[in-house]
Amino acid sequence: MSRTIRKKHLLAGLATAGVLGVGIAAPTIAFAADATSTPSASSTTDGPGTKADRQGEFAEALAKELGVSADKVTAALEKVREQRLADRPERPSTEDRQAALKERLDQAVKDGKLTQEQADAITKAVESGVFPGPGGHRGPGGHGGPGGTAGK
Repeated sequence: MSRTIRKKHLLAGLATAGVLGVGIAAPTIAFAADATSTPSASSTTDGPGTKADRQGEFAEALAKELGVSADKVTAALEKVREQRLADRPERPSTEDRQAALKERLDQAVKDGKLTQEQADAITKAVESGVFPGPGGHRGPGGHGGPGGTAGK
């Protein structure tokens, strides 16, 4: 009989862990899909093998192939880059993302996928920065980890 009780406790624990895992993973994945990546300041600094070096080499090679000056190619690339940035949709505000999270969690509670306690725990975790989300930032750079290096 004691063995049956242990099995029930084990299964109940695994089921709880699964529900919590889904409850935490789902909003995290949703926010990851919402997030737009922005280049870090260090990605455009000069130095061997940096993004700036590679872009300069690309512009020079393209200029040589087209028979125009590297400055003209660099200016054209910068113009295209600025146009693409201007055409990007505006990122929702923190308040809008918080409201969307609340709506999704409320719906999950209503659908019986989460308990209210689990939804509250997820909200608290986001607000305290346990994982990135509306109002939740990780590390100094807001990109996760102690040095803000996650996702780079």
